[in-house]
Amino acid sequence: MAGLGEADEAELQRLVAAEQQKAQFTAQVHHFMELCWDKCVEKPGNRPDSRTENCLSSCVDRFIDTTLAITSRFAQIVQKGGQ
Repeated sequence: MAGLGEADEAELQRLVAAEQQKAQFTAQVHHFMELCWDKCVEKPGNRPDSRTENCLSSCVDRFIDTTLAITSRFAQIVQKGGQ
């Protein structure tokens, strides 16, 4: 990039990569929310019934567990790559 020093260009690339990761995470969360909504909510109302609450809670728990497992696996891969 014209006019930027090497350190500035590296910092800019790091910031762009971080923003892309945030955007990907946000898109995944929105997709997950749609999946749980479609799976659990039959008819929206003022207050969800207990079946809907339990379904949403289970769906969220599965999402969190899966996210933690994937994050842990990526951390292991990165750690092995750095050795």
